[in-house]
Amino acid sequence: MDPAARRELAEFLRSRRHQVDPRDTGLPPGGARRTPGLRREEVALLSGVSSTWYTWLEQGRDIHPSRQVVDALARTLRMSPAEHGYVLRLTGHGGPAPADPAQEVPGHVQRLLDALGPSPAYALTAGWTIAGWNRAYQRLYPGVAAVPASGRNLLELVFTDPAVRALLGDWPTDSRRFLTQFRAEVGARLADPVVVDLVTRLEAASPDFRAGWASHDVDRFSSAERRFEHPEVGTLLLEHHQLTPADAPGLQVVVYTAVAGSGTAARLAALAGQAEGG
Repeated sequence: MDPAARRELAEFLRSRRHQVDPRDTGLPPGGARRTPGLRREEVALLSGVSSTWYTWLEQGRDIHPSRQVVDALARTLRMSPAEHGYVLRLTGHGGPAPADPAQEVPGHVQRLLDALGPSPAYALTAGWTIAGWNRAYQRLYPGVAAVPASGRNLLELVFTDPAVRALLGDWPTDSRRFLTQFRAEVGARLADPVVVDLVTRLEAASPDFRAGWASHDVDRFSSAERRFEHPEVGTLLLEHHQLTPADAPGLQVVVYTAVAGSGTAARLAALAGQAEGG
């Protein structure tokens, strides 16, 4: 592991350890605790490793835990599947994270976006740059075309663009979801200058981002219903999907489809008519 990954692993393990209720682990009752969660020696005992070795792990020392040890720590610390996968990637057991590709999508991916018609869709790089989109997405979020390509990062827009904040139906929940998914995806590349620069800018610009980043929380994407509040047509209920082209693995294609029975399809059609008429 490189130094950045070791530091991230150390901080992440500490943050998870503090969240585990000792009563849920089967350990005998102990004395008063100065800090919440498990002690280091308790994590070591439950995971089948030495207390000294686990302490070194939380200190960010240059040691290389096996897959078996990582799995044991995940069980002890009650990690979610997303958190377990995150630690596997940090320790080199989850496959390499894709490098951020070029800022333009291949022609066939753009044609796919365009073919989705009324469904807002865009293509996202591994570093979360919005690299391409269709007309429906530009009608949903007109500002995407006005933002310079160098600043068209989805996470940055979520935390710094007032128009995006107003568009998201539940900004506190939605922004946190974006942040935890971003961290899960880039955790193994935290030393990448592009990621360092983005995180530094957002920590300076947004107290909400700063607090969320300090939590070390991670999550993985799941398709679900999202609510948007559009200034022209009102509430839109859209199901959020994410696909990876087999021949462009560094890209994610994000598609929003209208939730049946919500009136959203008609509102999207009205929005398209307004754009064409205007």
